[in-house]
Amino acid sequence: MNVPTKSTSEHISDGKVHLVKQVTLLDCIALVVGVIIGSGIFISPKGILANTGTVGWALVIWVLCGVFSCVGALCYAELGATIDKSGGDYTYLRILHPILGFLRAWTMILAVRTVPWTVLSITAAKYITASMNAATCGDGIPKAATQILAGCILVCIMFVNCWSVRLTRRIQVIFTVAKVLGLVIIIISGLSALFAGHTSSFDNAFDPDSVTWVQFPKALYSGLFAYSGWQYLPQVTEEIINPGRNIPLSIVISMSLVTVIYILTNIAYFAVLTPFELLASDAVVVTFSQRVLGPLWWIMPLIVAMSCIGSVNGGLFGTARMFFVASREGQLPNILGMIHVNRKTPLPAACFALPICFIMLITDDVYALINYLSFSRWLFVGICVGAVPYFRWKYPQLERPFKVPIALPFLFMFCALFMVLSSILAASKEFALGLIITCAGIPVYLIFVWWKNPPACIGDGMNTATEFLQKMFLVVPQEVKTFKSNL
Repeated sequence: MNVPTKSTSEHISDGKVHLVKQVTLLDCIALVVGVIIGSGIFISPKGILANTGTVGWALVIWVLCGVFSCVGALCYAELGATIDKSGGDYTYLRILHPILGFLRAWTMILAVRTVPWTVLSITAAKYITASMNAATCGDGIPKAATQILAGCILVCIMFVNCWSVRLTRRIQVIFTVAKVLGLVIIIISGLSALFAGHTSSFDNAFDPDSVTWVQFPKALYSGLFAYSGWQYLPQVTEEIINPGRNIPLSIVISMSLVTVIYILTNIAYFAVLTPFELLASDAVVVTFSQRVLGPLWWIMPLIVAMSCIGSVNGGLFGTARMFFVASREGQLPNILGMIHVNRKTPLPAACFALPICFIMLITDDVYALINYLSFSRWLFVGICVGAVPYFRWKYPQLERPFKVPIALPFLFMFCALFMVLSSILAASKEFALGLIITCAGIPVYLIFVWWKNPPACIGDGMNTATEFLQKMFLVVPQEVKTFKSNL
């Protein structure tokens, strides 16, 4: 995959082709908050309550997951402020060992990134139709219609990411503001009910006879699913203005905001709905909005749809840079490391995942892939956080504008190890299949990356294909080095 290609920079009339530093502090906050707040806060409350058994312990799980996610995000903030390369955890794993970086990219392509985007687009499609149909979350709509709408959503998001970085940033900010305002509506409605005396859900909140301790790991998984997405920001480091300041600051602001919003939102849910009603609901936010908003209930399903779309938009914005960097490092096809000569976007990397998402749209087992590779996500994230103390020892000369207390990475690694072991014990079959899928990337790495002298016919074929795609997409390799790090 590291076959040399011919640059077509002579077709550029003026200026250099490269990704421009234009992501501001507001954009960083919108990216983190917008990616985290997807569908989780509207779906996970039911799973957490079902697996804890009591309202009190459900709220405790939300707090613990928030604290755990904050610790991990702060560790990533140190890495992002220290290493000025984009790519996020791919870059940090590649520095540890090239094959670790490749396997991270491999699992992201197969499921870790593409499956959530597919699921979120389907969820958005269902809630859009639910707002027009009835409180059914799209259950009364033919499956094919939902899939077509989900596919249209994915195409629009990827088109925007290919067309303009500025437009992508603006859409991310708008959708983030919309989803936060939607949650504020829920919080205000719920707190109003709470202050009006609707506190029955909090009676015996920690009833020991109702607690299901053995299911707590599943509750943690549901909570962490709702908080997932804090890893994305360092994937766009090279485009962030003053990353040494803005990455840590935006992560602190974003994680604090999300944690507070999530806890207040759950309190609001329990103030309006009884635990039984929440567990019986197939769409918590729809049941809630019908109870408090009356004829305007349809607003909340649209907010959920916007929340899902914003999460996909932010996720694609970051992951496209990861694909771009992996190509630049010679671990993915060269075409993915090229930029449109006029739009200044990583167009091939931005649309690379679209065919995979389309395949998953028509696959009934798409949700199973999440379970198969959930262990690998926590394994790789834990290793990345472990790189914080390792890099301090290995590269003490690096400037570190932001440093976390050294105890935090070890605390996070211990918790991540617990999550991996829990997934092995709770779902050994899924773990085995996920391990096979992950390890299947090793021969791919050896053949296409490690093998430096492939037959001439392979090299010529790759060059021909790359040149054809360059002309078709009007893209060229980056002409300006946008980082200083030599790692």
